[in-house]
Amino acid sequence: MLNVAVLVSGGGTNLQAIIDAIADHTIQDARICLVLSNNRGVYALERARKAKLPSRVVSPADFPDREKFNEALLAAVKESGADLVVLAGFLCVIPEKMVRAYENRILNIHPSLIPAFCGKGYYGLKVHEAALARGVRISGATVHFVDSGTDTGPIILQKAVEVLPEDTPKSLQLRIMEQAEWKILPQAIDLIAQGRVAVEGRSVRILQQAGA
Repeated sequence: MLNVAVLVSGGGTNLQAIIDAIADHTIQDARICLVLSNNRGVYALERARKAKLPSRVVSPADFPDREKFNEALLAAVKESGADLVVLAGFLCVIPEKMVRAYENRILNIHPSLIPAFCGKGYYGLKVHEAALARGVRISGATVHFVDSGTDTGPIILQKAVEVLPEDTPKSLQLRIMEQAEWKILPQAIDLIAQGRVAVEGRSVRILQQAGA
């Protein structure tokens, strides 16, 4: 059984997609061992409560400096017994020591087809604003492992979504969530739970069978 810690900062729509996928067995052999938020009062924590999942808040505001926060964040994840860490709209930079401790075991979902519209400054609606400003016809989402860079880790899955002429940043954001993010993030977790993801250098190979 794969123990998954889900890190959140806001509404938790991707968290809900994971909860639902575990409930309907789209994700097999995995359980959420912790929902951790860096913000109090966000709806993601209410989603965790409704699903009867363990949750806690580790906020930078509660620590004298960033280093103490980073230490507490890593300690909380380790205490949960997590095998896999999933960043589901988590808006804090993951400390280097955590990246090293969970090498190729931290997933992020990014709302574009990496390498387009990614890296520093590209998050939330800013991604979709940039895509529309550039006039792209296709956007989408990417699930990747986290490394020491920003959106530079090995890509696991991508899914394309059409950009419509009448799109606004918000409408495009919603379509990408519905058609891509909420599908490929649970799919990636399931593949990892089944032992079907092999990291080879900077790329990922999806195995047809575990250990193949």
